[in-house]
Amino acid sequence: MSKQLIQALDVLEEEKGISKEVLIDAIEAALISAYRRHFGQAQNVKVVFDPKKGECHIYAMKEIIPDDETVFDSQLEIHQSDIFEYAKNATERRKFMHYEVGDEFPVEITPDNFGRIAAQTAKQVILQRVREAEREIIYNEFSEYEKEILQGTVERQDSRYVYVNLGKIEAVLSQKEQMPNEVYKPHEKIKVYVSNVESTTRGPQVFVSRSHPNLVKRLFENEVPEIFDGSVEIMSIAREAGDRSKIAVRSKNENIDPVGTMVGPRGQRVQTVVNELHGENMDIIEYSDDKATYICNALNPAKVLEVVEDEINHKCIVIVPTDQLSLAIGKGGQNARLAARLTGQKIDIKSEDEWEAMKDDFFAAQEAAKEEKEAIEELGETATSIDDLLQNMEITSLEEE
Repeated sequence: MSKQLIQALDVLEEEKGISKEVLIDAIEAALISAYRRHFGQAQNVKVVFDPKKGECHIYAMKEIIPDDETVFDSQLEIHQSDIFEYAKNATERRKFMHYEVGDEFPVEITPDNFGRIAAQTAKQVILQRVREAEREIIYNEFSEYEKEILQGTVERQDSRYVYVNLGKIEAVLSQKEQMPNEVYKPHEKIKVYVSNVESTTRGPQVFVSRSHPNLVKRLFENEVPEIFDGSVEIMSIAREAGDRSKIAVRSKNENIDPVGTMVGPRGQRVQTVVNELHGENMDIIEYSDDKATYICNALNPAKVLEVVEDEINHKCIVIVPTDQLSLAIGKGGQNARLAARLTGQKIDIKSEDEWEAMKDDFFAAQEAAKEEKEAIEELGETATSIDDLLQNMEITSLEEE
């Protein structure tokens, strides 16, 4: 050990952010391991490291026993009077006088040839502890960014992942989390949503996404101050990444238009998000606690005439003008699909003509189902009453006996 080691510890603490105390503990553990490996398996070994001089001393910690007792193991025990043999001067002798029976007394056992082998072993363990400490620091740092967005640089890609440099770590963007309309080029800067941070045997692993609905949410939070201060709230997002998203918003302040606030002056706010997502369309609608109103808003831009609840099949039938049926359903069913995800409701869209042809049978079936349900409930109540009556009769008969 030398002053060069102390300088190295200072550099590691400053540049890597690893506490010097952590590294000193690693050095002491390494030297104990090296001693036991090469000079015996003493269980009472202690290492004392001087962080000022860079010097290290190994001690056998021996229990002090009375002089009139027998020392059974000289590696573990020492007579009280014998400790003064290790005093190098009067000062140490006075210091040793404070030791009492039962205390542990340090006897230095640093071997003369401890040198190179111990240093190599110590170096390996130190490097391992440094790597572990770095991994822990990185993991703790990026755990704080979980569920947030970060800007990174595309490094490279293979058949499974796009690798994004986030500064201290390289995150992975899987094919599932990529946007189908994007091509990721090396050195390109992109914003990603940190979906998960894991601590693995190979170090921290950061998983990011470009397709997660919350990426849209975080991008709007960065652009709309009213979301940050709570004036506007994003209630739900349904997204088909790279193509279209629907966002439901509301405001508890009657003087604030939540949709207009999200869009921004001349559409600047929403356009910034659209540009970041390479042209993904954004439908911003107003949330409502009323189910029918919410579904009507969600199917925008189609006009909805009526929303009827189908209690038999647990879904909502949405009636639209016949000439707007295709608009309500959307290309490949996208508009209806996103509206269903946004509202959390099963939606069956019917044209006005289809509804006219089926509504009588529909309401008749609903009424029949309602009557059947009421009959079953009434029968259940009757059965319960009969059961109670029989139980009471049994109790009465037993009491009479």
